[in-house]
Amino acid sequence: MPPSPSLTPGGPSSTTWRRERLLRIGTNAQTPPEPGDPDASFFDQADLSLSEHTSLHTSDNGTSYGTIPARRRPQSKNSLNSHSHRGVSHIPSLSFLNRTTSNGSGPRSPSILAFSRLSTQRPISAYDAPLLSKDDIETDADAKVNGIRVWYSSFSSIDWLHDAIKDSARFSRLRRRKSIRSRIRLVTDKSLGWFIVTIVGLLTAVVAFLIVRGEQWLFDTKDGYCREAWWRAKQFCCPETDVLGASFVFARRISEVECEAWRPWTDVFSQSKGSTGEHVVEYMSYALIALSLALSSALLTIYLTNSTSFVTRKESGVLAPDFPGVSSGAKNRLPSVINKRKVMYYAAGSGIPEVKTILSGFVIHGYLGGRVLFTKSVGLALSVASGLSLGKEGPLVHIASCIGNIISRFFGKYENNEAKRREILSAACAAGVAVAFGAPIGGTLFSLEEVSYFFPPKVMWRSFFCAMIAAITLKILDPFGTGKLVLFQVTYAKDWHAYELFPFILLGVFGGLYGAYFSKLNFRWSKHVRNKTWLKSHPIAEVLLITTVTSALCFLNPYTRMGGTELVYNLFAECRTGSGHTQSSLCVLDPSSFANVWPVIRAVLVAMLVKACLTLVTFGIKVPAGIFIPSLGVGACAGRIMGIFMQWLQWQIPGSRMFRACHGDADCVIPGLYAMVGAAATLSGVTRTTVSLAVIMFELTNTLTYAVPVMLSVLVAKTVADALEPKGIYDLVIELNQLPYLDTKHEYLWGSLQINDVTSRDVEVVRLDKHNTVKSLRDQLFSLTASGNDDGGFPILRNDNDGDGMRMIGYIGANELEHALSTCIVADEADAEVHFHTTYSHNTVASSASSFMEDTLGRTQDPFDFSAYMDQAPLTVSSNSPLEMIHQFFVKLGARYVVVTDTEGLYEGVIDKKTWLAFLADLEEKS
Repeated sequence: MPPSPSLTPGGPSSTTWRRERLLRIGTNAQTPPEPGDPDASFFDQADLSLSEHTSLHTSDNGTSYGTIPARRRPQSKNSLNSHSHRGVSHIPSLSFLNRTTSNGSGPRSPSILAFSRLSTQRPISAYDAPLLSKDDIETDADAKVNGIRVWYSSFSSIDWLHDAIKDSARFSRLRRRKSIRSRIRLVTDKSLGWFIVTIVGLLTAVVAFLIVRGEQWLFDTKDGYCREAWWRAKQFCCPETDVLGASFVFARRISEVECEAWRPWTDVFSQSKGSTGEHVVEYMSYALIALSLALSSALLTIYLTNSTSFVTRKESGVLAPDFPGVSSGAKNRLPSVINKRKVMYYAAGSGIPEVKTILSGFVIHGYLGGRVLFTKSVGLALSVASGLSLGKEGPLVHIASCIGNIISRFFGKYENNEAKRREILSAACAAGVAVAFGAPIGGTLFSLEEVSYFFPPKVMWRSFFCAMIAAITLKILDPFGTGKLVLFQVTYAKDWHAYELFPFILLGVFGGLYGAYFSKLNFRWSKHVRNKTWLKSHPIAEVLLITTVTSALCFLNPYTRMGGTELVYNLFAECRTGSGHTQSSLCVLDPSSFANVWPVIRAVLVAMLVKACLTLVTFGIKVPAGIFIPSLGVGACAGRIMGIFMQWLQWQIPGSRMFRACHGDADCVIPGLYAMVGAAATLSGVTRTTVSLAVIMFELTNTLTYAVPVMLSVLVAKTVADALEPKGIYDLVIELNQLPYLDTKHEYLWGSLQINDVTSRDVEVVRLDKHNTVKSLRDQLFSLTASGNDDGGFPILRNDNDGDGMRMIGYIGANELEHALSTCIVADEADAEVHFHTTYSHNTVASSASSFMEDTLGRTQDPFDFSAYMDQAPLTVSSNSPLEMIHQFFVKLGARYVVVTDTEGLYEGVIDKKTWLAFLADLEEKS
């Protein structure tokens, strides 16, 4: 006989199978439908993909993901017996579910039916594996977890405490065994995390290498192709030519030296040199190829990563009734009031806000899956090569997280423990930044400062190691063909002077102003234009429109026409007066005359304005797009203008007190240094990162000489930006999409608010003094999910001895209750009574799970005893506790819910994590 489907570990069963089991509770149709049955599609879905994906749906009321509910006013204590939750009425008996069997054979005995189908039904497996075998109960009696958990549904919060206890119990069992085999398993278990982060670092570098090489080739195809090998980019097709005095890829890429191996499109389609027809051909080829690349990226993003196309067995069977392929007749039998979600495009945008949300303890199935990894990688190369004002650095963090998630799922230690898996994801984020900027130390600090939610020392070491492996691998692969890891290596030979601190501060102020107003304007553009006009329903048209405008504006200006990374490199480049220059070097031959300075300043100013405006409307379109390089480009333009102005000023008044430290040196001012400082300040103003950004800039430019100017500008930029707009661009994206992210860094003023202002007293409860049957609990489950509480559960209460109130003995989550009700035996006994008690031992039940069906058809183990799924030690807090304590429970302990009791320990209500998030959002809005 197969093991009990209720407690067997492994892959979860089909979501539609579980839903069908629940819908058939209390009906006479106990067998699977015939092929002609309109509900047969439920069982057609039983073989859906095992990949980790989710199903989200378009919201009819215009709300976002539907993850943060509106805050509710507390109800009176008398609402304990109420069957309403969040304003949605209870479903009395679901009489519309009662229908006869379709095979005409009439109802059969539930008991006979249950046991006759045990060998044919797909098992339903718990998220928690049985901890112990029969022989281990006595020796490992202390290795316990508090109740069994099942797979988390999308946009539900994970139980950090449960996962920590579960991993501790698992490790304790490994250490207690003394055999040689057990010792080897223990060593393997300890080194497993290091092995995984090594593989993640290697694969992240390989994927980044392919993206960089692909982007370089696609970008150059807008100008022409290589005669000898059409798949080569221009830098690998043409002979190495160094016209700027630096052996760097972009110096050769923009070289004006003729390259016979490279054939421009003007030579293919135009016969006359220098004519109007040649310019028309050049522009048309540039624009058409750019449109084709952007269109391809948008199509991949929209049609391959549309959230409604994702299905997972880990999803709840009753939270998302509109699965693809489910018949209308089956849909009509489900609750009509459901919290629907907005359609997401998983590969669109940067991905860092969603990764932050996932690392904070929320689940988005499919967002870090294989399909998203492929689409994000290919779409990123296409979108960057199209010339749009976006970067590939932020999306590389998302790509690295996808790799970390996929690799970790091959190992049960991380696949069956969401908290442990987030340790791997934190290390993967560090590797993503390491390959994006060639900055392994900065990547580790970025993961700590900006992305990760839980970052103990062990995770820091592994993140550092993962970033190092990624950087070494990328160095060996050499994607730029220069043997260098850093993108913008500079060779400044002079130190900075004290008088330059003032212009550095001004650049910090500019970076703060730009970052604050860019974030504000982009947020408003996305909220009021992109989401409330025709652009909302035509994302492909928006991509084509912005690409057309970008091509028209960028083609004529040589600085906007070049790629973002190429532009930043040239703005950082060092110039020496009188040494000769090229058009792209941005050097001024004779700074003594403003007539010589103004053309360069004007060209850079135009490039800065064009890049800023295009980035404002581009960030957020439905293609993979980062914000790092566009922000660096705008800041570098501003810094270059400041540097050229200071250079001209020194030539005008060389003997002034300000420039006395130069001692008559004509090259005392380095415009490239100002560009580097301005770039760091602007990026800090946009993203609000500080320490990690400064370290990234040091590694990016391969110099520590200018640590103080960079640090000063970054701190000033963040201070100014925070004063004007408290949230950075990533936090505003989280707010715009209503992602359930709890910010641990934000401080709140509670004022006169008390715990009663946030406590939910109208939640569904399970009372032990009532007759709780399978059918009544199923009705309560539907009532709970129909109310939109997709991350809630049921407090389990009993009468107090004095009879004045209810005491809480446990808590069972909605997913756990669905799992228990869907099992083979339970679902076929609609009128059977369900039991909860506190004398349950997890070890005993878990160890007997494997022999459940062998013990005389379950007579030794009551399948209607749901105590195994009950949390017998939920976090409780007194009703007179300060709100700061509640906040720390959610922030520091990672609680999913907190139970509120009065001073005598009687139950009053529940505060779940999403209710708390809605409360904080309302509090912040009012303040």
